[in-house]
Amino acid sequence: MHRFAIRVYYSDTDCGGIVYHANYLNFVEHARTELLRDISLTVGQTGSHRALMEQEQLALVVKSVNVDYRRPAYLDDLLSVETEVEESKRFSIVFRQTVKREEEVLCVALVKVAAIDTATMRPKPMPSWFVPAVNAL
Repeated sequence: MHRFAIRVYYSDTDCGGIVYHANYLNFVEHARTELLRDISLTVGQTGSHRALMEQEQLALVVKSVNVDYRRPAYLDDLLSVETEVEESKRFSIVFRQTVKREEEVLCVALVKVAAIDTATMRPKPMPSWFVPAVNAL
């Protein structure tokens, strides 16, 4: 499981100091970006998921998102986003991303990403090493 810490800033909230619902998508996107950065380090890259994607000629594009909002987050909260593989197929992967404040679950997002070839923009199989690398974090 990959963990990413994020602080709630004023720009993340509504006028009541509560995180605006769409900003949870930014939080989980940032966590997936950091996950890819960490994976790139494990396969000999320089800590850039962009370099990793250029090496593989592969991009991961969001196909669908399902978010279950459970509790609000507030201005200045320190949150963590836990990312794990929910389901893996040949051309796609579903990440379960749980946003927490300490141990309290605030929301759970299921994000399906599809692998595409960056040259043709067509579906491309996930590299065989990708899911084991995610699970090893």
